Formats: sequence, structure tokens, C-alpha cells
Amino acid sequence: MTSTRDLENLLRQSVDGNTDAFEQLYNATSAKLFGIVLRILRNRAQSEDALQDIYVRIWQKAGDFEPGRASIITWMATIARNRAIDIVRRQRPEADIEDADIDTLISSGSAFDQMAVADEMRQLEYCLNNLEDDRQQIVKLAYLEGWSRAELAERFAQPVGTIKTWLHRSLRQLKECLGT
Repeated sequence: MTSTRDLENLLRQSVDGNTDAFEQLYNATSAKLFGIVLRILRNRAQSEDALQDIYVRIWQKAGDFEPGRASIITWMATIARNRAIDIVRRQRPEADIEDADIDTLISSGSAFDQMAVADEMRQLEYCLNNLEDDRQQIVKLAYLEGWSRAELAERFAQPVGTIKTWLHRSLRQLKECLGT
């Protein structure tokens, strides 16, 4: 099993054109991404084709990855999910597929996948609860609600620099707690 830190290192090496590192990244993550795509597309051959396109996009966007915003696997899964949704929408443009329909397709994962996600969420909740109350609120507003640093500064009557420092320290504390 490859750690988050290892995956991030492989992606950084890929940015520099290291194809061996990208191959290792592919080997470590392709099964998970294929599972996501297959659950949405429900067609093995089409999912295999989509997976190739997804890794081309990951290669092209490797320099855009920001570790502080999301885990690398979440970032890659988002690229995979969005590509699969684009394919579904392109196949059935007249049907006007709603996001709720897409979410239903995605949520039909295996019980094992659902248990793994539930465990990760419990761990995250535990770690968030270990933060000071105002730090908890800031992290949730920034990363779950999409508030900007300026909005947070106004809400908490603090300079933007202080908000950035609080977020940085809170994320570091969460990473330590989560073991990533």
C-alpha cells in the first residue's frame, strides 16, 4: 500500500516529466479510479477507455495539485468522477441528467467502499473535534462551505494573515491526527 505522502511525491516527480514515477502512481491508484468510473458508466470497455483519458488529464494537470486543498486521491478521484459524468451526459444529452441522478449512480458502490468511507469520515470527525472551537468553524467554513480568507477574516474579526496561519496550523494538526 502506498501512503498519501508517497503518492504526492510520485505526482511531483511526474510534473518534472518522470514517466517511471507516473507509472508507479498509475499502478498504485488505477484500481480505485477504475472502480469509480465503472460505477458511473456501468460498462467495462468504456470505463477502460475513460481511465486512459483520465490519466492523461492527471499528467497534464499534475502541476495544479495543491496538497492543502484535498488529498491526492480525492483530487484524482474528482478528475475521474467528472470525466465519467461528462461521458454520461454526452451519451444522453436529451435526457438532461440531473446531479441527483449522477449522485445516485455514484452512491451505488459496494458495501466495502461505503464502510471505508464511513471509517474515514469518523476519523476526520474525531480529528476535527480535537481542534479548538473557532478553528473547527474556520476549517469547516473554508473547506466545506467555500468561504474565502477575506470572508473568514471579516466573520472572525481577524486579519487575513491570521486566518491563513490558523488554517495552516489546523490543517497540519488534522494531517497529524489522520496520519497523512
